[in-house]
Parts: sequence; structure tokens; C-alpha cells
Amino acid sequence: MAADKKRLNVEFKSIPESLEEPFLKEFPEYVEGIVRGDPGGFVLTPHYGEHAEELYNFHVRPDDIWVLSFPKSGTTWTQELVWLIANDCDFEGAKRSLNDRSPFLEFPYLLPRKGTPTYGHLPSVEKQMQYREELESPRLIKTHLPLDLLPPQLTETCKVVYVARNPKDVIVSYYYHHKLIKFHYFDGDLESFARWFMNDQVWYAPFFGQVLAAWEKAKNDPNVLFLFYEDLKKDLEGQIRKVAQFLGKSLTDEQLGKLVHHLTFENLSKNSAVNKEDGKKHGVFNADGSFMRKGETGDWQRYFSPEMSRQIDEWTELNLRGSDITFVDKI
Repeated sequence: MAADKKRLNVEFKSIPESLEEPFLKEFPEYVEGIVRGDPGGFVLTPHYGEHAEELYNFHVRPDDIWVLSFPKSGTTWTQELVWLIANDCDFEGAKRSLNDRSPFLEFPYLLPRKGTPTYGHLPSVEKQMQYREELESPRLIKTHLPLDLLPPQLTETCKVVYVARNPKDVIVSYYYHHKLIKFHYFDGDLESFARWFMNDQVWYAPFFGQVLAAWEKAKNDPNVLFLFYEDLKKDLEGQIRKVAQFLGKSLTDEQLGKLVHHLTFENLSKNSAVNKEDGKKHGVFNADGSFMRKGETGDWQRYFSPEMSRQIDEWTELNLRGSDITFVDKI
């Protein structure tokens, strides 16, 4: 290992249950199973596990801005908001695909190597990673990795925006996300998915592990801003102002008005640069469903039985014991 490389002292091992029939029956595309890191318990693909140290040593620039989250927590919304503020409300530039303007750091290591065919429209893994390294400054990088698996100098070097959402809505949205994406496909019902989720046997688990780490980091680190999805829903203008102040940017009243309009769920869900509907054209998504589905808070009430809601509440209470974070699951 080169002298300037840092060693990631985490070992990723296969989760035995992920190679057995009950799991593969409901996650049929995960033919390689999933892996869990020790220590930390972080769950992702075997391909990621083999390259975790490479991402841990990803070169960070002082003018980078990183958007972090657990999946389906408002990541795309936050990326578009941050990109426009960082780029002085360049709405013309924002017509380019958000995937190009703000690449998804670990995405090359999520695509399956067995089973479902690879997607020919994508560059090689090596070229995708090279694009991330060579993207013109200021870069906006998106990742769902937890802080302790990201470059250790990250928050000392650049700005980090973390966005979190209440776990009940995350579970519902992540379930439909698994129904939409072919290589991610889940063939069970929502309550079964919720159990896999609470047992930390889905990608990016454990949910509370990474959210709480970011919450605690943001309390004492001026380079980390913690946002709640529900606050974006309730007071988008106020949250835009907060992000602008964090990034050292000033907005005119006209810019602020345009941002609020541009960032409504109705407008973003119709915006082809953001809504990822091209996933259907490329055969990555199934025909039914949308990447930007509803954008609601409290949608979980339409799906969970009283008993499942109670189980999630108990799981949440257990994991939040000793923490001062509060989630809002209804507006």
C-alpha cells in the first residue's frame, strides 16, 4: 500500500443467510448475496466490499460538497438544491443530468456481476470512477455510505450535507425502490421487507447507525449540516436559506423564489434531468413505478398494519435510546 494510502480496518464478510433460499426467494437478483462489515455492521454488495478501501482513499478536494443520506431520504431533492446554490442558481446548467453534475460515488460497485446482464449503456467501472476523480470543481458528490467508511479527512476538508427522513416513510419508499430497480428487485410484500430492514439485511443497513453518527458529527463540526426531509417539506424556503448560509452563498429574492418553484416535488418529478426516468429507457427500471414516487410525509399510514406500525415504533425507540434526535412521521 502506498505511503499516502490509509488502511480501512473493516473486514467485509458474506452474510450466510443471504445465500440461502428464504432470502434469495425474496431478493432473487442478489445471487452473490450481501456482505457485512466488521466492525460497524454496514451492509452492501460483495463488489463494494472488495473496493471499500479504494473509496475510503478517494481524493477529497477543499471545494468539494458531499451530500450524504440513507437511501430514499430526500437525496435527489437535496442534491439539486445544493448544486443550484453552489452554482449560483445556474438553471440552464441544471438542464444537464443530475447524475453527471453530481455523481453517485459507489454506484459502479452496486451493479451485479452475475445474474442480471450488465448494462451496456454505462461506461466501465474504471471509467466511471475516473469521471468522479476528474470532475471539474466544485464537485458535488452523492453517497449513501456512512461517515466512517468515507475518506477520514472528509469533514476536515470540505462541506458535507446530510439529509435524514423518518424511518417509516423510508421503509415504504425503499420497498418501492426495490420493486422498481431490476437488479435490486424484491419479490415479497412490504411487511416482509420491513422485517429484513429492521434486521439490518438490506443494502446500507443499519439505518440508525449511519443517521445517528451523522447527527452527532453535525453537533460539533461546522463543516457538517444536518437536514431533515420533513423540514424541507414544511419550510422549503427556510431550508434553502440555511443551506445557502452553510455554503457561504447569498441569494437574491428572485433567485430564492425561482429555487422554491424549481424544487417543488411536482416540478422535480417532471424534470427529466432529475427524475431518473431514463432508467426505464435503458432497461434498468421496471415499467411500473417511478424513482420519484410521492414525496409525502406520513405515506406509511396507508401501508402498515397497526401491529407492524407498533413493531417499527418499538424498534425505533430501542435504537434511539440515549439520543436526542427526534423524527417527525406525520405533517
